[in-house]
Amino acid sequence: MTLDEFFRIGTTMTLGSHKFEAEAIKAFARKYDPQIFHIDEEAARKSLLGGLCASGWHTAATWMKLNLESRMGAEWTGPGPAPEFGPSPGFKNLKWLKPVFAGETVTFTRTALSHRPISSRPGWRLLSLRSEAFDSTGDKVLEFESAVLVKVE
Repeated sequence: MTLDEFFRIGTTMTLGSHKFEAEAIKAFARKYDPQIFHIDEEAARKSLLGGLCASGWHTAATWMKLNLESRMGAEWTGPGPAPEFGPSPGFKNLKWLKPVFAGETVTFTRTALSHRPISSRPGWRLLSLRSEAFDSTGDKVLEFESAVLVKVE
């Protein structure tokens, strides 16, 4: 088995779906993003967005939760120990493309794009990912590029 096969390079994986309920939207927002269109249904209806919607950080955090619950790679059948997933060095190009309104179900995906050795950390690779989320009509509501460090021996 190659690392490309293990990481499923080029394959988009569905991580799962999540329904954003009004009370959960408000609870998250009160704690982390208390903008009026996330915490007050009446004020949200009068806002530019036109209704109660989830914080973009709520949608991104849900991607992360489902990403961690989903098995990253295939079952390792290569020589030596299985690759070990480490921390993420970050993300870039985060875009909240469309509001996620209360009651909407969003489906989250991950596509492994490439991996490369890290010269400053022998035995580690940087795995690059495309991270996305789609509403029930198929419209993309979230996208960002992310990465994860992977120990390989």
